[in-house]
Amino acid sequence: MKIAITGATGFVAKNLRKFLSKQNIPVVAIGRKNFPTYKNEIKIVTKNYSEDLSSKLINCSCMIHLVGVGKQTFDNNFYEINYLLTKKILQISKKSKIKKIIFNSGLGASKNSTTDYFISKYLAEKEIIKSGLDYTIFRPSYIIGTSDHLSQNLKKQIHRGTIIIPGSGNFPLQPISINDVIKILFHAAASKKYSNKILDLVGTEIISYEKFVKLFTASKKPIIKKTNIEIAYRDAIRNPTSQYGVDDLHILVGNFIGSSKKLKQISNLEFENFRNILKSSSLS
Repeated sequence: MKIAITGATGFVAKNLRKFLSKQNIPVVAIGRKNFPTYKNEIKIVTKNYSEDLSSKLINCSCMIHLVGVGKQTFDNNFYEINYLLTKKILQISKKSKIKKIIFNSGLGASKNSTTDYFISKYLAEKEIIKSGLDYTIFRPSYIIGTSDHLSQNLKKQIHRGTIIIPGSGNFPLQPISINDVIKILFHAAASKKYSNKILDLVGTEIISYEKFVKLFTASKKPIIKKTNIEIAYRDAIRNPTSQYGVDDLHILVGNFIGSSKKLKQISNLEFENFRNILKSSSLS
């Protein structure tokens, strides 16, 4: 087995690469900026994936495509990164004779999506499905581990002394451990059981955002304040240093619920309880 991974410097990819290194699995790690490698890795640094990468991807059995943006900027918009770049990755995979692609989409992605983020993810899903490649599409909720986006956001707010909860705080989360995610990604690359499937990548427990924040901050006891959701959106639009961006709020208040049942049956994993992660790690 030889695995190609895009987004090599991202949160999920870094953890996956470390895991694969311990398993002595050869990896082609692809990133937009320079990064340190493990002994089992070939490194590719490319800004726009326009070069011919096929010579370095020889004998790769799987492409795990982890490039994606959850916050839109002038330089990185959803359509270009989440959708058009996925089309390019599919072309590169075919040229390199890679037969399998694994893609992290989003839990709210569907034909009924109304936000730019989930529309871009759904368009990418459609391209993957019609590509002719063997595929596994995961739709993750919040992936929890050291340096994940949600934890980093909350830690910054803790440092400031106050955590802001937009709206009621009753929005559902289904956190899943990064440790489970990297095992699942590896299993999906190695097993036919995941072939041509779309699977919710979620934990077994549903918890409100407010309860999650209280668990996360239990040892720190910062001030927790609620703010009107309209005020939160206005602040996100006007203030570039706002605790929550517009896209963060779209995802948070979307009330997206998934099911872990099918994934648990296929993976045969006993999922890690996110509460234990909060207690045992440096997250909070």
